[in-house]
Amino acid sequence: MNARSTIVIPTSAAQAAEARVAGYNWPTLAEELSGYGCALLDKLLSREECEQIAGLYPHEAHFRSRVIMARHGSVRESIAISNIRCPTCSAALRTALYPHLATVANEWSTRMGIDQRYPVDHAAFLNQCHGKGQTRPTPLLLQYGPGDFNCLHQDLYGDFAFPLQVAILLSEPGKDFTGGEFVLTEQRPRMQSRAEVVPLRQGDAVAFAVHNRPVQGTKGTYRVNLRHGVSRLRSGRRHTVGIIFHDAT
Repeated sequence: MNARSTIVIPTSAAQAAEARVAGYNWPTLAEELSGYGCALLDKLLSREECEQIAGLYPHEAHFRSRVIMARHGSVRESIAISNIRCPTCSAALRTALYPHLATVANEWSTRMGIDQRYPVDHAAFLNQCHGKGQTRPTPLLLQYGPGDFNCLHQDLYGDFAFPLQVAILLSEPGKDFTGGEFVLTEQRPRMQSRAEVVPLRQGDAVAFAVHNRPVQGTKGTYRVNLRHGVSRLRSGRRHTVGIIFHDAT
């Protein structure tokens, strides 16, 4: 399968994803993203959908590649999977979520004095990625075991990156695992860094800034630099799916 091939989403799945995403209060979510760099979308996936996606993990045929992240020093023992044949619901949500986040991204560009503007249609944005040589979709399925963690990082995957992404927790805290909290840090100019821990349940999603976001200060708007990661897993198994809106090199 060509890495640039378009993932065909059945009309019914696309419509269901659009209806599901439209049910959230996006003005409130936009305020949270602009105020804190992240926003919680509760129950984006059902328990059955979470189990279906997590159940793909052991099966090589579903994935373009496996990356042992411990070899890169970013996690201990966890495996991240880059998946080109992503589940229909994940692909449909990528398309449905994008226009709402593009609105936030364009507002941020204006406030930070960045010329880049993002089209409202995800297919049009992917065409821009392909024009810059970024042709590989990179949804991620990650598994964590006891002692695993994910160091603070930014998922850029190329020079042309969408400034927001989404992570969905597929496992149930307290039942499937303990520890493993999603952590976001914000490095502010001439100030101490700020940490945000996002409490997630199975099926919940967090939308968050990939790199920078604007902050209003006493002398105008300035940029803060963000990184995200996962704290050490104490027990069990934790699965997460990552939705990255730009294609990679």
